[in-house]
Amino acid sequence: MNFKRMMELRILLLLVMTGGLVLVAEAQTTNDQQSVPAVQLITTAELKEKFSSNEPVTIIDVRAADSYGNSETRIKGAIHVKLRRLKSRLVYPPLKDVPRDREVVTYCACQGEHSSIVAAQILLTSGFKRVRALKGGWHEWLKASGQVEPKPKG
Repeated sequence: MNFKRMMELRILLLLVMTGGLVLVAEAQTTNDQQSVPAVQLITTAELKEKFSSNEPVTIIDVRAADSYGNSETRIKGAIHVKLRRLKSRLVYPPLKDVPRDREVVTYCACQGEHSSIVAAQILLTSGFKRVRALKGGWHEWLKASGQVEPKPKG
């Protein structure tokens, strides 16, 4: 990735995290004609069905440090990764072992799924084929009584 593209992504992330930009689930093109991939959403009901039918799905938790730290639980089987480090963590376990054609669901606790959409875009541009963001994120999952487990200690 060239320097210009990296800076554009950092600015986009900053705008998203500060609420200055609303992401839509359509591909957008930058000046250098590289596109930001469209991100589809998955509902809590759809994800609960995947759990019920034991479908293989990787869950990535990109909640901010305060939200993650103040919670005692996470979605069952979720891998917590700081959004700003997601791209670099893809070459280390457990993320490096996730098949690129496996279904992946990202979630956050922010309004409008902003962080989970950015995370899904990072994964899509990194070669993952089937990535969706959880509609309503962590809060909707809890309201829907979705499966949770205690966070690992440490």
